Amino acid sequence: MAVTDNVNQAKGDEDPATWMPPYEPARCRFIGEWVTVKLRWQLTVDPSEKAALTTGADNCPDVTITVTPAT
Repeated sequence: MAVTDNVNQAKGDEDPATWMPPYEPARCRFIGEWVTVKLRWQLTVDPSEKAALTTGADNCPDVTITVTPAT
């Protein structure tokens, strides 16, 4: 996802529990891509990250995530 330098620096290495894109229409895409990477690579999610993703996803009713497992 292309972002400005300032947005990239603001995000740093934060996860969705502490950072979401400031441009609200981009949040569903961000959540979808984040979850796709976590599922594909079988990465863990901590409780605060899960809560943020779940809350954010509640506002994304038309997002479908398709994952191809890593081999």
